[in-house]
Amino acid sequence: MPKVTVDGSEIEVPDGATVLQACELAGKEIPRFCYHERLSIAGNCRMCLVEVKPGPPKPQASCALPATEGQEIRTDTEMVKTAREGVMEFLLINHPLDCPICDQGGECDLQDQAMMYGRGASRYHENKRAVTEKFMGPLIKTIMTRCIHCTRCVRFSEEIAGVDEIGALYRGEDMQITTYLEQAAKHELSANVIDLCPVGALTSGPYAYESRPWELKKTMGIDVSDAVGANIRIDSRGREVLRVLPRINDDVNEEWISDKTRYQVDGLTRRRLDKVFIRRKGKLEAASWDEAFKRIAKEKPGASIAAIAGDMVDCETMFGAKALLKASGSDLIESRQTGMDYDCSKLAAVNFNSTFAGIEEADAVLIVGSHIRWEAPLINVRLRKAVKRGAKVFVVGPEWETTYPAEFLGNDTSVLGNLPGHVSDAFKSAERPAIILGGAGLAAGAHGAALKFASEFNLVREGWNGFNVLHFSAARMGALMLGFAQKGGIAEVAKARPKVVLALGADEVDWSQFDGSLKVYIGHHGDKGAHAADVILPASAYTEKPGTYVNTEGRVQMADKAIFAPGDAREDWTILRALADALGVSVGFDSFSELRTAMVSEVPALGEDGVIADYGTLPTSVAASGKGGVISAYPIRDFYLTNPIARASVVMQRCSDELIHGEELKEAAE
Repeated sequence: MPKVTVDGSEIEVPDGATVLQACELAGKEIPRFCYHERLSIAGNCRMCLVEVKPGPPKPQASCALPATEGQEIRTDTEMVKTAREGVMEFLLINHPLDCPICDQGGECDLQDQAMMYGRGASRYHENKRAVTEKFMGPLIKTIMTRCIHCTRCVRFSEEIAGVDEIGALYRGEDMQITTYLEQAAKHELSANVIDLCPVGALTSGPYAYESRPWELKKTMGIDVSDAVGANIRIDSRGREVLRVLPRINDDVNEEWISDKTRYQVDGLTRRRLDKVFIRRKGKLEAASWDEAFKRIAKEKPGASIAAIAGDMVDCETMFGAKALLKASGSDLIESRQTGMDYDCSKLAAVNFNSTFAGIEEADAVLIVGSHIRWEAPLINVRLRKAVKRGAKVFVVGPEWETTYPAEFLGNDTSVLGNLPGHVSDAFKSAERPAIILGGAGLAAGAHGAALKFASEFNLVREGWNGFNVLHFSAARMGALMLGFAQKGGIAEVAKARPKVVLALGADEVDWSQFDGSLKVYIGHHGDKGAHAADVILPASAYTEKPGTYVNTEGRVQMADKAIFAPGDAREDWTILRALADALGVSVGFDSFSELRTAMVSEVPALGEDGVIADYGTLPTSVAASGKGGVISAYPIRDFYLTNPIARASVVMQRCSDELIHGEELKEAAE
């Protein structure tokens, strides 16, 4: 490890570190626009200039200069100060004076660094250049006159997203950043370029002119649009969520989030259930809480009561429902809404055991029944890193557009037991082989074959576990930890013909199975579940309650409450607690803290925030399930409309229309 001196202080830096990284290790702030820790080095903004000896007697770009033994680095000399002022003056030559009306105002790197490192005056009096706005789709608002050509957006699209959609045209002062043929950016992570843009050239279209950053209350949350559990920051004003931004967590989402995570939040204010409803003579009519509880109690369900959990429910809600059913003498609980009935008696067999960060180290990956780009875009990013390191990827299932070289092996899961020779050789020679079994693979009955594959190719070895199940529901792993699953799945619950069925935000269930039951929907949107319900009890969305979530790698994460629910809607656990009184049973908790304490007492792992639960060893086989071995389709048919919040979102609907179905945006005059 080389030793360097930064402003008179000697420090040791890792091999391969740059001078910029050395300065940061020494606690010195180095201004930059083009450099980003997760992107390749471009060296085109020149803002990170420092003085280095030995070397030429001039400022040097620290982002592209390797740190070597014996370097003397100065960040505070007059030469460096003058050089940075000069660079800033050049950057501002054509930059418009838009700060008062720019959406990036208050969060703008150029604004902050001009204040810290600029001259305070310009010697340039010629006309500024103007660049036409570029169309980048429904999410990204462009004002390219502000662009300083840092190329962060270009490098993100090529290197992280793996979709070469943004590039540069022309040269010098005429250079322009645009999408090819000015088409919309059609990938699931496109809006991350808004966070990367250090100026106001790329800003958020749906959020434009909504607020200034200092007006917002910032709350730490967890995303529930998929099973990755991305760490997010919820920015709200009053009782409305205005935007969602990523939080850095290198183990989960790094610093990226999907477009659905970021933009589905406008659906939180639409189609909301804010009143109690009871179905009378086939029609839902507004009612009071008391009337609703009396209607449920009138059924006298006793032990004939069931609970079905939806895809976005927190662990506390499921534990509260389980406690209610247990007190009633029932164990009819299920969370796999669509009818899957795979064996989950050993949680290691349904977990993403490699971990998200670990899958980057895999050198041979077999994906079975998973459209990873849509089911978990952020894991797709990790797989791209693995491929860059030399990993070979094979896919069983219908073809989809991958962002890395991959070989499709057909739709029949029987190929797992009879791999082509070159595929078999790749896994035999791999040091870290892995399999990723998706929802379509589980539905096709490939669970047992996947475990046999893991045993045959020694996927579990010293320091490595390559057996992975990729869920697409945020609530799934938490539900399985709480035992929220029946042997036989939802069909077994329907067979018991319960008098009352509690639907905890369950919107993907085929409710025709429960024609003779009183269906009580406890949820937040007027979606499919509410349409089928006999009683609707309005509940809170994920931004309106604290909760614990477990992602598909078994990592327990806790979210805070950002805003209050609208109208008469209440937090789910309070509804279940009141329902227990109406049914005359005791659930053992009267407050959220008591509920969480009881839950952690039953499942201790749910109290360890940020820690991956220990699910023990991988079984060698599981009970057979599924119908047939052919994967005909994936569970997600439209990336932007996978849950009730997204389906209520105008932004997500527009993304679906334009980016999935190819419809053109109609202007008001049309």
